[in-house]
Amino acid sequence: MTLSMANQWLLKPWMKPLLWGVCAVPALVLLVAAASDGLGANPAQKLVQETGEWALRWLWLTLLVTPLREMASLPGLLRYRRTLGVTAFVYAVLHFLSYAWLDKGWVVDDIVADVFKRNFILVGMLTLVVMLPLALTSFNAAIRALGGRKWQMLHKLVYAVSLLGLLHFYLKKAAKNDVNEVMVYAVILALLLGWRAVRRGGVLAMLRVR
Repeated sequence: MTLSMANQWLLKPWMKPLLWGVCAVPALVLLVAAASDGLGANPAQKLVQETGEWALRWLWLTLLVTPLREMASLPGLLRYRRTLGVTAFVYAVLHFLSYAWLDKGWVVDDIVADVFKRNFILVGMLTLVVMLPLALTSFNAAIRALGGRKWQMLHKLVYAVSLLGLLHFYLKKAAKNDVNEVMVYAVILALLLGWRAVRRGGVLAMLRVR
């Protein structure tokens, strides 16, 4: 398939609904597994872990769109970036809900105490808070209301979100002396952000709105 043909396929109207369907698959798999007692001895922990890791995977894929679009000359990929970003947020919310419901039973006092007691919970909550304005402005009306420049400035926060998300994951795994998987995520993120820094002419230039 030539690049022009690939771009034509990316612009097909049914491609975005197809992507939404693909994005829903991991959540549906977890739901089926939960309903059929297929999540192992500790289903609550499994749900919290899997939804959190999927949030990171979708976020990394969101960050992959720009370098892949430029290196592969596939401008049509750009129309899927917000879909992936919103998906990352949805899985982050599922991650939080799994923790708040299955682990803490919606007891607010216990959740608040946990935030101040365990640093990885604090970082995780901060990550979700920073993601919230990005998700709430991930539609065309928000771009028009904010203006293109302000919208771009706001969505530069995705870099902070990715670093906070990685830190949350590291602190959780480090408590169990298990950071091998974290290192894989860290290397991928370093490549994604490093490409941007080199391409734009430095970290500060990467953060600047053009």
